[in-house]
Amino acid sequence: MATLAGGFEDPSAEVLTEAAEVFGLLASSARLHIMWALAQGESDVTHLADRVGGALPAVSQHLAKLKLAGLVRSRREGRRQVYYVDDPDIVTVVRVMVGQLTARTVPAAHSIAPRRS
Repeated sequence: MATLAGGFEDPSAEVLTEAAEVFGLLASSARLHIMWALAQGESDVTHLADRVGGALPAVSQHLAKLKLAGLVRSRREGRRQVYYVDDPDIVTVVRVMVGQLTARTVPAAHSIAPRRS
């Protein structure tokens, strides 16, 4: 592995492959929306489906994939399964990416073209 000027070493091929798989999961706008919602706080599948505007079975399938990848965890509370993200680094990645893109689009959406008389 080569060390760059900033002091970081190039990651191994295995690490890059795993990172690509995680980013592949987050490439789905539905899964990214679910991760965004869970980064704000835990939720059950019914509330998540309402929040992200998805069908309950589809949201359940997305959660199963995210859980299998280790991005999401769950715990039972009575009859409900509550989902959450407990890795602060994953929360940071999701918040930074969505936040940066939001910051880029918000000024453009709110700019008003000057009127010509």
